[in-house]
Amino acid sequence: MAAAEHTEPAEPAGQPAELKHNAIGFVDALVIGLNSTSPAYSLAAVIGPIVALVGIYAPGVMFAAFVPMLLIASAFYYLNKVDQDCGTTFSWVTRAMGPWAGWLGGWAIAMTGVLVVGSLADVAVTFGLLAVGLDSWVDNTFVRQLLTVLLILVMTAICVIGTELSAKLQNVLILAQVVCLLIFVAVAFYAVYAGTSKYDSVEPALSWLNPFGAGGAALTGGLLLGVFIYWGWESAVNLTEEVKDSAIAPGKAGLWSTVILLVTYVSVGFAVVAYAGPTFLAENAGEEEFIFAQLAGDVMGGWDWILLMAVCTSAIASTQTTIIPASRTALSMARRRALPAHYGHVSRRFRTPDVSTWWVAGIAIAWYLVVNQISTNALFDSLTALSLLIAFYYALTGLACVIYYRRHLFKSVHNLLFIGVGPLVGAGLLAWLLVRSVSDMSDPENSYSGTSWFGLGPPLVIGIGIAVVGVVIMLVRRLWAPAFWEERPSVADPALVPDHKES
Repeated sequence: MAAAEHTEPAEPAGQPAELKHNAIGFVDALVIGLNSTSPAYSLAAVIGPIVALVGIYAPGVMFAAFVPMLLIASAFYYLNKVDQDCGTTFSWVTRAMGPWAGWLGGWAIAMTGVLVVGSLADVAVTFGLLAVGLDSWVDNTFVRQLLTVLLILVMTAICVIGTELSAKLQNVLILAQVVCLLIFVAVAFYAVYAGTSKYDSVEPALSWLNPFGAGGAALTGGLLLGVFIYWGWESAVNLTEEVKDSAIAPGKAGLWSTVILLVTYVSVGFAVVAYAGPTFLAENAGEEEFIFAQLAGDVMGGWDWILLMAVCTSAIASTQTTIIPASRTALSMARRRALPAHYGHVSRRFRTPDVSTWWVAGIAIAWYLVVNQISTNALFDSLTALSLLIAFYYALTGLACVIYYRRHLFKSVHNLLFIGVGPLVGAGLLAWLLVRSVSDMSDPENSYSGTSWFGLGPPLVIGIGIAVVGVVIMLVRRLWAPAFWEERPSVADPALVPDHKES
């Protein structure tokens, strides 16, 4: 049976087996990378908890959280230069560290999409309804969940129809999102300096950029939240096979995404802390993303719908773009027989991975509906488990970069710093955060639900469950179709390695 699987064609006769090349450009990839992080929603979700941890030093913690992201983005950039595969981490880790580690990295990416898509769509529906005054619909669980499922289906259909259509929609959504956030920042700062804030506002100071101002323990908690707000920029690299100048543009888009996110997050962080004051934000940290909705009304007055729509469009954009890494990773895994071949099917008409895209959406919908039956807090707990998966595959990618380029690191100072030391430090920081996350999540009191599952916090149980299921599927696949596991690690082609003059 393994032999039959090994020789099975990934595509029916006459159907293109490749994604559509040169479908989008650098700017489109950059926009998709930005939207995948859902900046307005991410800010809404974590600004309260971060301020509760570190007070006025929230902008500094957001800056500190940017550092490991930039270092891992460097790893993505240099790995993409030598291997333009839409499977990104899966493909690179397989080449550098072997099929077992590669498979687990691919599984982690696919599962992040499953865990988060439903929640993003739910937030998009909730804030959209609030923006148009349909508050009663938000309280109707059936209506809200029905609209959420419909939104996921629509966003998935757009992903399948084509990367160009996806990119055009993303361009509109990021523009609306950024404009709304800039308006919020400008009005908030005006209120601070005019003395019209209804809270105990404080004028911003450069000292707020000191991430160590609140102490080490608070910094650790803030960094864990930072992993979430920056996560997603690598969607630009998952489109590498569909982007013009595929060896350079996708990786560069990922790098620039992290920088733009830094500026956005720090700006809004300054505005929120200055306008509302640390006392109010700390007292209302448990309100999660709805603290942003309250501040929207206070800052914008009757124009609060602008910020509500910013969060809505942010979540809509991320609902769509979060499907991209999971579906492209599944496609890449199927092409190398790490998953069944039908997941590698590419639509004859649209030249997109239609089967894997619909599978990701279907599993995400099922997860969203089932977990919601447990409780709303259980859904938030599943999101908390994301930090485990994110830290794992980011750290794995940074380590893979160092291993893959190991014969070239000492050929120049540039290679040593940007391909060796940087990704290795980024991987180390994320590995440390992963260990801290496991420690924190083992205590049920640190979960949203506050309940105990098997003596542990629900997020950790969810994370362990996903890991166990992944290992079981991997072992079954190894026995059923062993061809992929015969691959051996390799090193980067010397002809493709950048010299010290390259940026």
